[in-house]
Amino acid sequence: MQLAAAQLSQRLQKGLEPLYTLHGDEPLLIQEAADAIRAAARGRGYTERTVHTVAGAHFDWSEVLAAGGSLSLFADRQIVEIRIPSGKPGKEGSPALQQIAESAQGNDSTLTLVILPRLDKMTRGGAWFTALDSHGVTVQVEPVERQALPQWIAQRLAQQGQRVASGDEGQRTLQFFADRVEGNLLAAHQEIQKLGLLYPAGELGFGQVESAVLNVARYDVFKLSEAVLAGQAGRVQRMLDGLKAEGEAEVLVHYTLAEDIRALKRVKDAMAAGRPLPMALREQRVWGLKERLFERVLPRLTPTTLDNLLHSAHLVDGIVKGLKCPDWPAGGWQALHRLAMQLCQECAAQQGAGPRAKMPA
Repeated sequence: MQLAAAQLSQRLQKGLEPLYTLHGDEPLLIQEAADAIRAAARGRGYTERTVHTVAGAHFDWSEVLAAGGSLSLFADRQIVEIRIPSGKPGKEGSPALQQIAESAQGNDSTLTLVILPRLDKMTRGGAWFTALDSHGVTVQVEPVERQALPQWIAQRLAQQGQRVASGDEGQRTLQFFADRVEGNLLAAHQEIQKLGLLYPAGELGFGQVESAVLNVARYDVFKLSEAVLAGQAGRVQRMLDGLKAEGEAEVLVHYTLAEDIRALKRVKDAMAAGRPLPMALREQRVWGLKERLFERVLPRLTPTTLDNLLHSAHLVDGIVKGLKCPDWPAGGWQALHRLAMQLCQECAAQQGAGPRAKMPA
């Protein structure tokens, strides 16, 4: 049985299942979901807990299998927690997890909790995961995307009796907060708790948030790609500065930008050859949010524009590897800024995203 993370609390109030599986790549939300299950279990007499972390190809699954059938003299019920940080239980782990899932049914003395990272579609179709899903409750914990982050912050502030001002001022405060903590939800949670310690319940002004919230944002190149294609110039500039400060490799940032440009070009050429846009996107393995962004900008990007972007990407490839190019910045990060803004501005223009940001020299 599959549940959304938001449904878990209500489900736990109705009763406990003998088997829960959590998977996702947001540590804070995984931790909170696991804490909710443990708290519900403790309230129903599950007083003992053992934790098994699967590490390495030679992990001894016999201990995990034995744990489900052994209780200490001082406990009637127990929680058996299985953590698989890699998401790959291995050759011996697959049949072991299937056995655990099948034996969970009707076992009132043991609650099994399996914690996994984010899994791809192929892994979720494997026999061991299918068994966990069929015999228990599976919760896929989704990350909080940037556009949803201000509302998430507002909800967390409300839980501790605080709120921002109404109207534009409040939205400005939430957007500022989101910019400071983007990509680092655990730190965002800590910053929200800090506001609860610093200020009493009630309304928070922009100045209070600005002075208290640290810049703990963390960026990755995949989110940079989404921001560029969405035409979010200000966010793109912040992300590039953040990636540089975090020591990200210039060649990786360039590869991400160049691959987007090449994919746009390939899909555009396929459309010119008579392929429908959805088919062309599937052939180029463009899915999810990026698929929607491609659909938005591609019909109005001209072949000449894409050729120019491809040429720019070729020049920047040489710059980040130490070559010089006339009329382009000598530094790799400055060249990446210019390439990213060139693509970002074209995408923003196609979406009517307002005035263009100033391109770095």
